[in-house]
Parts: sequence; structure tokens; C-alpha cells
Amino acid sequence: MNYKVLFAILFMALITNLSFAQKTPPPHTDSLYQAIVKADSLLFNAFNNCDTATYRKFLKDDLEFYHDLGGLTVGADKEMLSIKEMCERGNHIRRELIKSSLEVHPLKGYGAVEIGIHCFYHTNKGQKEKISGTYKFVQVWQLKDGNWKLARVISYGHND
Repeated sequence: MNYKVLFAILFMALITNLSFAQKTPPPHTDSLYQAIVKADSLLFNAFNNCDTATYRKFLKDDLEFYHDLGGLTVGADKEMLSIKEMCERGNHIRRELIKSSLEVHPLKGYGAVEIGIHCFYHTNKGQKEKISGTYKFVQVWQLKDGNWKLARVISYGHND
């Protein structure tokens, strides 16, 4: 079995167990929580507006994106190509975080893990916006030199 796929499966199992074992949600006034909310907001504001330059600033070069339907994408350049193609087609995708679902946990000496649920909306050329679906995600953020960068993403629940 590919070690990256095994890593993704084990990581999702660990995070799922941590989520269910937690009795109280993390405090929303916590500075780490606020930092991740801000980074997430800036990242997806750029995504929602096809601001590829800003979006790219939030991605580590060695980004790994695990998608339950799309498989594994490795490298920020591949992720950027996907975003650029989507924007050039004139189809608009908008992501909206379900804030009440958000969990943020520290990763000592590295950064943080963000767990939550988000909705995606599509607008095809000449049509009205409609919801595509509501999905789950795990994002690993690295804090380096005062900047938050997305290192790993697991996106799942697309078949639900």
C-alpha cells in the first residue's frame, strides 16, 4: 500500500477519534483558534474570488491534498493549475465554512490542525448559484516565520 495513502487513512482515523473523544469544544477566544480562522478566511476569500496570487501564498510548495474522490494531488503548483483552470472556464465555485463545526488543535512545534465542515456552491456560466454539497475536511497548517501555510488537506464525505 502506498505510504501516503496509509498516512491519510491513519491520520483521518486519529483525527476522528480525537473529535469524538473531546468533551468540550476548544475555546473560540484562543489565539491559535483565531489565527487559524483568519488564515482559513483569507485563503478561501482568495479561492472564492479567483485571486490566485493570494491563494498561492497560503500553500506550502510540498502541499499534499487528499480527496476521497479525486485521489492525491502533490505540490502547490498542481493545486494552482487546478484553480486557474476552474477560474478560466468561467465557472465560479464558492466555499463557505460552517463556523459551528470548526475545531482547531495545536501541533506542537509545527502549527495546527483544523477540522470542520464546509459547503461549496457552484455558479455555471449564465446560471444562478446552487449548492454543490456539504463536505468534511482536515487541514494541517504550518507556522513558519510568522506565516501560516497549508501543508496537508484531507477532503472527504463527497459520497454522503
